[in-house]
Amino acid sequence: MARDPETIEREIEQARNALVATLDQLGTKANPAKLVDSAKTGLRAKLDEPKVKYPLIGGAVLIGVLLIRKLLK
Repeated sequence: MARDPETIEREIEQARNALVATLDQLGTKANPAKLVDSAKTGLRAKLDEPKVKYPLIGGAVLIGVLLIRKLLK
């Protein structure tokens, strides 16, 4: 069953437009600056959680005390 050329051309144009839209979305998602900003935001949010924040502060204080003790000996 043969299809008319106009229908085929319309389908090709629709497929081309869909491909362009997909490539634009991929380009936006793969933007390095956007990826870095997203990673920074995620890390800041994670570090602001009390169950992560306070153990890190405690560990830093412990390391600082141990370094000071070592330097004073």
